[in-house]
Amino acid sequence: MSRLILRRFFKHKLAAIAVSVLALLVIVSVFAGFSPYNPTDQAPTNSLKAPDSTHWFGTDELGRDVFSRILYGGRVSLAVGLVSTFLSILLGVVVGALSGYFGGWLDSALMRITDAFLTFPTIFVLILLGAFLREQQLFILQNSIVVVIIIIAALSWMWPARLVRGLFLVLREKEFVTASRALGGSDARLIVRHILPNCVGPILVSGTLQMASAIITESGLSYLGFGVQPPTPTWGSILSTAQNQVFRAPWLGFFPGFMIFITVMAINYIGDGLRDAFDPYVIHTE
Repeated sequence: MSRLILRRFFKHKLAAIAVSVLALLVIVSVFAGFSPYNPTDQAPTNSLKAPDSTHWFGTDELGRDVFSRILYGGRVSLAVGLVSTFLSILLGVVVGALSGYFGGWLDSALMRITDAFLTFPTIFVLILLGAFLREQQLFILQNSIVVVIIIIAALSWMWPARLVRGLFLVLREKEFVTASRALGGSDARLIVRHILPNCVGPILVSGTLQMASAIITESGLSYLGFGVQPPTPTWGSILSTAQNQVFRAPWLGFFPGFMIFITVMAINYIGDGLRDAFDPYVIHTE
C-alpha cells in the first residue's frame, strides 16, 4: 500500500516538483552557516547595494547581506512552521480522537472548548500572547522562537481536532471496529491500532495546510514586530525592514516575499499530491 501511495503521489507532477523545491529550501537553510557573510554583520559603507556578483540579493540599509539573511531566515521560518504544525496536529488528533470515539459528555465538553478557541480574534490573541509570554521568567520562554511556536500551535489545533472528530464518528461504526470490539479489543487498541491509521491521509493533508498557514502567520507576526525578535532574521522581519525602502531598494522586499510565496505554494502542492495519493476510491480502482 505504501508503494502504491508513493507511486500515485509522484504521478502528480506539480507535487513532485514541489517536493524537490521544498527539499532544496530545507537543504540550503540547514547549511546556511556556509553562507559567505554573517547575517548580522553590518557594513554601513555598503548599505542598500543592489544585487551583484558579491552580494547576490543585495544589502539592506545597514549593509547586511540579504542573501545570508534569507538563508538564516528560512531556517527559522521553516522550523517554526514544522514544529508548530507538529504540536497543533498532535493536540488536535488527541482532542478529536477522544471526542469522536467516546462521544457523550466528553464530546460536548471538548467541542465547546474547541468552539471557544475558534471564536478568538486570531491576530489580537497572537499579539497578546506574544507580549504575555515574553514577560514570564521561565528560561525557555526567553527564546522568541519558542514563544512564536507555542502561540501558533495554541491557536491552530482546532481545525485538525474537528477533522479527526468527524473521521472518528464515521469510522467507529464500521464493521472492522465492531468486530475488534467483540473480540475484546480495548478502547486504546481500537483507537490507536484500528481507527487512527485510517485517518493518516486526511491528517497529513491537513498538516500541509497547517504548515503553510503557520509560515504565513509567523511571517505576519515578525512583520508586525511581535514574532521572532531581532537580531534573529526571519522572512517576515526582513520584509518589515524593507517597507521603508520599497522604491529605493525593491530587492529588500522582493526576495523574502518570493521565498514565502514559493515555500507556501510548494507545501500546498504537496498537500494536493497527498490528497490524491490517499484517495481511497482512486487507489482501489487501480
